Amino acid sequence: MSDAPAGEALAAAPGKSKMLVIVLCSILAAAGAGGGVYFLTKGDNEERATEVKPVAKTPAIYSKFDPPFVVNFQNKGMMRFLQVSIEVMTRDPLTAELIKEHDPKLRNDLLMLLGGQTFETLSSREGKEQLRTEALKAVADVIAAEGGKAEKVEQLYFTSFVMQ
Repeated sequence: MSDAPAGEALAAAPGKSKMLVIVLCSILAAAGAGGGVYFLTKGDNEERATEVKPVAKTPAIYSKFDPPFVVNFQNKGMMRFLQVSIEVMTRDPLTAELIKEHDPKLRNDLLMLLGGQTFETLSSREGKEQLRTEALKAVADVIAAEGGKAEKVEQLYFTSFVMQ
């Protein structure tokens, strides 16, 4: 047997072991870097999660139109009446003051809207909901026209709704 193959094996072994060490070091370095980034960013996310607090809404302010609205309308030759109590919700004290201050204008616009309804429309839930949406828009429009912010008028509720 010749010594050449054994010498080549010995000469090749140190080159392969150097390559193996370099590859293993690269893998360990990449794993260390990845783990470090994971743990560092995980801590930041936990801190951010504890720092973010839900924004508490200010209390609702309800403005009631008093007395209730009473309108009449025709239905198949018969005179019908509608009595509606309405309250408007806002969370803005300035808007609540504008609603009180412009009560006559708001009542006028709401009476015109209510008086233009039909018995068939008001007999269904969808019709009442549509009327509520239109009434909310009417109130928001008046508030906007008087220098307030329409989006501050959040909701309008029928607290009593009687047809006869």
